Amino acid sequence: MERTKEDETDPGGRHARPGGVANPTAAGRAPGNRAMGAFSAADEEKFRGVRRMKLTATGLLLAVAVVYVLATWAGNSGAGAWTGYVAAAAEAGMVGALADWFAVTALFRRPLGLPIPHTAIIPTKKDQLGVSLGEFVGENFLSGAVVRQRLRSVGIGSRLGAWLARPEHADRVTAELATALRGALAVLRDSDVQAVVGEAINRRADAQEIAPGIGKMLERVVADGGHRRVVDLVCVRAHDWLVLHNDQVMDAVQGGAPGWTPRFVDKRVGERVYKELLRFVTEMRDMPGHPARGALDRFLTDFASDLQSDTDTRARVENLKREVLGRGEVQDLIASAWSSVRQMIVAAAEDELSELRLRVRASLLSLGARTATDPKLQAKIDGWVEGAAVYVVTTYRDEITSLITDTVAGWDAEHTSRKIEAHIGRDLQFIRINGTVVGSLAGLAIHTVSRALGG
Repeated sequence: MERTKEDETDPGGRHARPGGVANPTAAGRAPGNRAMGAFSAADEEKFRGVRRMKLTATGLLLAVAVVYVLATWAGNSGAGAWTGYVAAAAEAGMVGALADWFAVTALFRRPLGLPIPHTAIIPTKKDQLGVSLGEFVGENFLSGAVVRQRLRSVGIGSRLGAWLARPEHADRVTAELATALRGALAVLRDSDVQAVVGEAINRRADAQEIAPGIGKMLERVVADGGHRRVVDLVCVRAHDWLVLHNDQVMDAVQGGAPGWTPRFVDKRVGERVYKELLRFVTEMRDMPGHPARGALDRFLTDFASDLQSDTDTRARVENLKREVLGRGEVQDLIASAWSSVRQMIVAAAEDELSELRLRVRASLLSLGARTATDPKLQAKIDGWVEGAAVYVVTTYRDEITSLITDTVAGWDAEHTSRKIEAHIGRDLQFIRINGTVVGSLAGLAIHTVSRALGG
């Protein structure tokens, strides 16, 4: 990692001496950096705030130093006893400021680059901090007693029953079970069902016309506005493509011009066509009520109607279906795969009005109502959940906490230190300011007590 003269921070907030960390922006953008994450614009802004606070704290240190010099000079010149109070306060303020500067700086780097023990705590103790954090989480959040007590206070059984007794939640669970069914069927081997698949697909395709079903589905999609997201996506991608390939579009327009037209005219025509095309796509992207969108809605509506009622359209769809099914590669696919059979099996689970979905939904509602009112069933569910959770956290606690320790160990020490400083360094600078103020007040109090006691 390349170092510059801004690698280390001295009491004045300036960067000097090796032994610190590299520039945060450079570190955040270095390839292969395994830190907490690259420096973002927000991080850089926070780091600028840290530097401003460093300058403020250092300015206060310099101010009390100047006050100390002036007060000492005035006291030696016979200005009066008051100069001793001012000098004592300023001297103690300098001591407090320097001590707190050392303490704050030692968290992130070696002060003045000196190899002082117990400094640069975060870079040098990063791995130990990760281990301590993992142990803390394991002892205080992943212990069996804590997990059991927390789950018991939640009352999962009664809450689950009340939640499941609501129709919308039963519908959601039913839909999730349909998804799980698809996943379970995915593990079956093609060889186990390929004979059934081939026969069922061909027989079903020949016996059932597909155009009306497609038309109804398209009609519902258009009526619900579901196609608009696709239109939005196409418009956005078309706009981006035109912006990225403007030269290609204009070249294509110019290439289609007659050979007898001047080239500058072809160029102007190409530019004009490109601008109009880009304007059209931009307006269509940004205007939900654009006429082209309305025309597309009407086209899809008419097409959905034709799929259901127009004989010629339905015949063309059927012909297209036969052509597709008649292709050798399609037949091979049908014979060797069972995905379509799986789709037919799962269709019942996905259809909200199917007998399977209705029975599952009714069973879930009944189970939810019973669980919400039956204390014994609630206690059983609570016991099952508590036992499972305790088993997981006690059996895999080391693996869970190792995720924390391994993640922290994988961070780059210097960049991590700089990123942490960007987030909390501004508040830490108030320690220096407070140290200066509190030190000054303590020095003034000590000097006052000493004078009062005759010192």
